[in-house]
Formats: sequence, C-alpha cells, structure tokens
Amino acid sequence: MTPWVVRLLSGALGAALLCFHICAPVARALSDEKAGDGWVAADPGLVKLNASRLQALDTAIRSEAFKKITSVLVARHGKLAFEAYVDSSAAALQDTRSATKTVTGMLAGIAIDKGLLKGLGAPVLPFFPDKRPFQNPDPRKEQITVEDLLTMSSLLECNDWNDFSRGNEERMYLIEDWLQFTLDLPIRGFMSGQGPKDSPFGRSFSYCTAGVFTLGQVVARATGQPVNALADKVLFSPLGIERAEWPFSPLGLAQTGGGLRLRSRDLLKLVQLYLDRGVWNGVHIVPEAWIEASTKPHARIDEETNYGYLWWLKSFKSGGKAFPAYLMAGNGGNKVVAIPALDLAAVITSTNYNTKGMHEQTDKILTEYILPAVEP
Repeated sequence: MTPWVVRLLSGALGAALLCFHICAPVARALSDEKAGDGWVAADPGLVKLNASRLQALDTAIRSEAFKKITSVLVARHGKLAFEAYVDSSAAALQDTRSATKTVTGMLAGIAIDKGLLKGLGAPVLPFFPDKRPFQNPDPRKEQITVEDLLTMSSLLECNDWNDFSRGNEERMYLIEDWLQFTLDLPIRGFMSGQGPKDSPFGRSFSYCTAGVFTLGQVVARATGQPVNALADKVLFSPLGIERAEWPFSPLGLAQTGGGLRLRSRDLLKLVQLYLDRGVWNGVHIVPEAWIEASTKPHARIDEETNYGYLWWLKSFKSGGKAFPAYLMAGNGGNKVVAIPALDLAAVITSTNYNTKGMHEQTDKILTEYILPAVEP
C-alpha cells in the first residue's frame, strides 16, 4: 500500500471509508508506475481537491445518472489525484475517436520545429504529385496550406456535420484511397456574408476528418516515415507510452483523423505535457512556441467555442465562474481537458457514441463534479 494511502487510512473510520472509494483506484493503478509509467499519485487534499466531492463523482459515474462512462481521471499540479474506471481498467485502451486529431496536430508541430515540414504556410498539394490529376481542378486548391488543415478551414467542400456534404467522412470510408478522395473534393461555396473574409480570424470553420487524415500524410511525407512510426519515436516513447493502436485506411495508412486507442493515463499525459509547456519528466517533447500557438484561437466554431490547431477552445462554467480550457474531443463525449488557470488536467472517456447529449453529459461531469472539487 502506498504511503499516502496509509496516512489517510490512519484517520477516523469515516475518513478511511472515504479514501477507500476515492483512493483505491489510484492505488491499484500505481503498479503501472513501476514499469515506467511516470505518473506520481497524490492524496487529493495535497493538491487541493476536495475528497468528498470526488467521492460524489465516483458514485455518480457508477450510477444510472451517466451513460457508458468508462474512465475519469484528474491530475492537479502534475500529480494524479483521482482515477476511476467503470466496466474498464487502467490497462484498457480507450477509443476516444476524434481526440486523435489533436495528436496529429502535435506531430505537425514537432515536424515543423525539426525543420522537416516547412512551416504553417507550406502548400499541401506538392506533397502528392503521385495523386494528380485531381478531380474538380481549381487554382485555389494550390493555395491550401498546412495551417488550413490544422484549423479545419480549407476551402474544400468537406463537412462531417452535414450529411449531404461531398466530403462527409462516411463517404470517404466507402473509398479505397482516402487521400485521393480528399484531394478530389470540390471547392465549397459560401452564401453572401458567410465566407472566410466575413468570419472571425479570417477563416470559415468546417469540421473535416478527411482533411486531418490528409494532414497526417503531409507529415508522413515531410518526415519520410509512416506517421504511426513517427508518433512512437518523437511523442509516445518519450512519454513512456508503450501501447497505441491506430486504425488504418484500406491502403494501410494510419487514420490520423480518429480512432487511435490509448490508455486513459496516457491520454492524461498528452494534456499534462501541454500544461507543462512541452516537458515530461525533464525531457522537451513538444516545442513551447507550438503549444502557445496551437492553443490560441484561429477559427470560430460558434459563439461559445473557438478552434486552435486541432484543439477545441472554450470555457466551462462552475460556481459562477468561467474557466477557459483547451481540449481534445471525440464522438461519445470523450474529452481530454486542460484548464491552465487551475493547473488541472482531466480525462473523461465514454463509449456513448452517436447519441444525443453525449457531450453535454461529459460537460456535466466536468462542471458539476470536477471543477467544484477544486479548492482555493
């Protein structure tokens, strides 16, 4: 038993019972740390998290109040303070769907920093001479840049939120060559007053998985190695992430737009890495300048949400206060969240795919349980 658990159990019976519910999941998972996991666990009180509120969270996610939650983890000040699994385990690989997109953005930033990818303004099409000629030729395609794909704002007619969109991801999955599918898309049209020049930040957001898949192949060709191999080398291995399962296209290319499976604790590492300015256990992994740039708004999604370089940017309200956050997000309500003002990171995984209210459900876990647990 870990020393901090012993200290808590040495108190009154009520405190001991409380620690059993809150601390036991962390204690059970600490065996991973001996194998090089890298996380340090802490008594919630030591990082100013209220244990009774975390107990309420543990009870809630195991009740019928929440559907298909598989894990909730909370770290504060760089230490793992809460960890709970429902019909899952610390060893399980979680499919957080489009949270994968943010990992692709990290790899792009690393490639740019190493000088392998020539900046945000690098045009996309020259990476794919073997895919010409394209359908729907248009000179504006030649102007599509890496930054356009990072911000979901290229001029390609691609919108996963519109079932009628020519570039909807469900249409891509029917095609063998996903890359050719993307490059063949037509240029989208805009109603008067709705084009990029009329939009905040000069970009018109359109949620496009095909574009992020294509960005992954830009990174692969720029670096001369499959993107999954690159991820292992420059991101996962330095973080001590030993297990990662990518889905692949019919032609054997890693699907960098969604479906990467990682352990919950490894997902938490990715967002803690950003809170710690790109450093994990003393090793610089992601450039600090890239972290700053990628978590700033570059496109507007709606009145409450902006978009960085494949990061969602929004505020979560609790106790009459709004807390700005950046997060990875995916179908099912999956969220990997950083709240810099509180030095807090959280992971909420769920298999509640394609259901109404899936994101509202995990927002509620954050705003009604995790944030109220933070003490001054």
